[in-house]
Amino acid sequence: MNAKKLLTRSVSGLVYIGIIIGCALWGIFPFTWMAALFGLIATIEFEKITHEINRATLPALFLDIAGVICLAFSWMLYPLLIWIFVLICRLTLQLYVKSDTPLADLARSMMTQLYIGVPLGIMACIGNWWNLHLVLAIFMMIWINDTGAFIVGSLLGRHRLFERISPKKSWEGFFGGLVFNLIAGFIFCSYFANFFGLYREYPMAVWIGMGAVVTVFATWGDLVESMIKRDLHIKDSGNIIPGHGGILDRIDSLLLVMPAALIYLCLTA
Repeated sequence: MNAKKLLTRSVSGLVYIGIIIGCALWGIFPFTWMAALFGLIATIEFEKITHEINRATLPALFLDIAGVICLAFSWMLYPLLIWIFVLICRLTLQLYVKSDTPLADLARSMMTQLYIGVPLGIMACIGNWWNLHLVLAIFMMIWINDTGAFIVGSLLGRHRLFERISPKKSWEGFFGGLVFNLIAGFIFCSYFANFFGLYREYPMAVWIGMGAVVTVFATWGDLVESMIKRDLHIKDSGNIIPGHGGILDRIDSLLLVMPAALIYLCLTA
């Protein structure tokens, strides 16, 4: 990677991180609107790479976008009720669309809701039910895991983690990200527990366990998107973030991390 591409990638990455941190510190409504915007872009990217978007498919796309946005606000009752109505409309719409693959069309819409909308809604729910600083801690663990996996994998990577899906990932990189996140959990608990919202009465094991959960499910989340892109024979989901690809490429880890984090928090915190 040349210096210009590295600079572009670094700047766009910092802007992306800055938006997330800024919205998390601002409040639940700005953060939820950010999640909705991410969902809107990711939905367009996903549907664009999985089928042709044209005049005939636009109504279904609009309903899928509306569903994902409603799910982002599903920590409130009325958006959740609207989402149920949107889901009914989407199923009914397929009756009036002339398509040779109606089941595949519906499956694509349902996957959009499940794969993109539900995790983003869960992320906002964690922010509302616990606090946004905790969501920020989860984001930081995702970034720390990526950094640790890249550093250790680049230096020591020999044994392929999942060669059929992602030839570059290694077991050494996975355990590197895990160690980095276990250390992050220790540091968060020791020095920043009050800020991140799991206060000092929660044991160190909860924080360290969160680091392990994030590492495992962030890796699976990345592999799931890699599987989708490999099946579609594409490199990136889009190009909205210079040097990084699309929004879906950036949020692939959190799409599995947030549901797993919610289950973990309900069981331990």
